[in-house]
Parts: sequence; structure tokens; C-alpha cells
Amino acid sequence: MNTSLTLIQGDITEQAVDAVVNAANSSLLGGGGVDGAIHRRGGPEILDECRALRAAQYGRGLPTGQAVATTAGRLPARWVIHTVGPVWAKSEDRSGLLASCYRESLRVADDLGARTVAFPAISTGVYGWPMEGAARIAVETVRETETAVEEVRFVLFDKQAFAVFAALVG
Repeated sequence: MNTSLTLIQGDITEQAVDAVVNAANSSLLGGGGVDGAIHRRGGPEILDECRALRAAQYGRGLPTGQAVATTAGRLPARWVIHTVGPVWAKSEDRSGLLASCYRESLRVADDLGARTVAFPAISTGVYGWPMEGAARIAVETVRETETAVEEVRFVLFDKQAFAVFAALVG
């Protein structure tokens, strides 16, 4: 694989990339954390396209582990790829669903022709996934996925998350 992995501590809404991945909720109508920040900064165009997707094909919401793209509105990116991460559960292994978020987002990026993609640490916020496990799944999945994406940028919000990803990326 020729995809380079880079790490940035900062705000995903400020990344000048082809596609920004949104850790969305299944409604696609905005929320908290990364989802809320992307909708606020990107403007109403993103929400308008999300509403159209809900009306056309995702009436019950976007399933966990799947991904779909919209415009990026006012973000310095061309597209937003929305993916719904799983809620972490001690009693059930949902690792496959989390890995699917990264694989499906890269598949959508390939379909769009995106060459640079910025990911947050999916499911590590209010969905409660422990950072170490989520980072391992993210890095391993991106490394193992065949894609034409040239750069995957993990954009981590704080020093702790950055340090966990940095230990894995090397």
C-alpha cells in the first residue's frame, strides 16, 4: 500500500483535504462532538444533503459501519464522508463494525476520487470506545485496506489521543 499515514493534533474542520470523515450519528442530522463541529462549520449545505439522503435511501438512518458522502459546504474540503461508529460495549465485541467505518469510508473516498482523507478517532467520544483499542483498529484497518487514497490523516483532538496514535504509527 502506498498510502501515507500522518497525525495531526487539532481541529478536523480546519483540514484542507479532499474528504473529511464525520463520526456521525445514524440520523445524519448533526449532533455533538466531531459531528456537531462539522455541521456548524460546514454550514446548512451539509444538513440539506443529509436530509435528502434520509428521504431518498436512509429513512431509518445510516447503518452502523456504513459510509456515505455529501458536500463539505464551507469546510476547506471537497466532501464529507459520514460514517456511524458503534457504541462501545464491554459485553459485546463490536470491533468489526468499527473497522468497517474505516474501510467503508475509504471505499467511498475511492468512489469520489479523493486522494487525501482526514479521519477523527471514530467512536472514542460519547460512544465510549477506549482510545487504545480504537486507535489500534483504525491504524490496522487503514494499513490493510486497498485504496487509491494517497494520504490518510488522523486528526486527534487532544495530546492523549495523539500520543496513543503516534505509538502505533511510529
